[in-house]
Amino acid sequence: MTQTQPRSRTFTWSDPSINAASLGRRSGLELLTSMIAGELPPPPVMHLIDMSRMTAEEGRVVVEMEVQEFHYNPLGSVHGGVLSTLLDTAAGCSVHSTLPAGVGYTSLDLNVKFLRPATVRSGVLRCEGNVLQRGRRTALAEAKVLDSAGRLIAHATSTCLLFDLEPPAV
Repeated sequence: MTQTQPRSRTFTWSDPSINAASLGRRSGLELLTSMIAGELPPPPVMHLIDMSRMTAEEGRVVVEMEVQEFHYNPLGSVHGGVLSTLLDTAAGCSVHSTLPAGVGYTSLDLNVKFLRPATVRSGVLRCEGNVLQRGRRTALAEAKVLDSAGRLIAHATSTCLLFDLEPPAV
């Protein structure tokens, strides 16, 4: 039976300037664990694609997302941009988890390999990011997306640029 009624989705998010005000004042791991504990709101992108859970320790971050139809591309599988967002989040946040207060990062590149499609039958996707090497100005991280059966869906490597943050305005 084909569902013919329109589907809709509504979501809300918190003001991103709340987290921005903490940049430079906390280490990356402190910022991430504050978001996980609910002391700071998650970034809007987590609500946009419905990432449901995050764990963090130094050099390692895991994010999860249950596949929904609104993640689909025209072929009926999760859009590569959604998978790339998961991979970029896990890889970038794993780098962030190693940074002291006053140091920021940005992704320089994200090299993604898509290995199999993900659909609602894939269940919860688990994306794990790990730092492979961190220097003074760049860091290399990898991330992988696994479906609920433990099959590898996608893999990525990311290079991040590290930089000093501007001191917060008083």
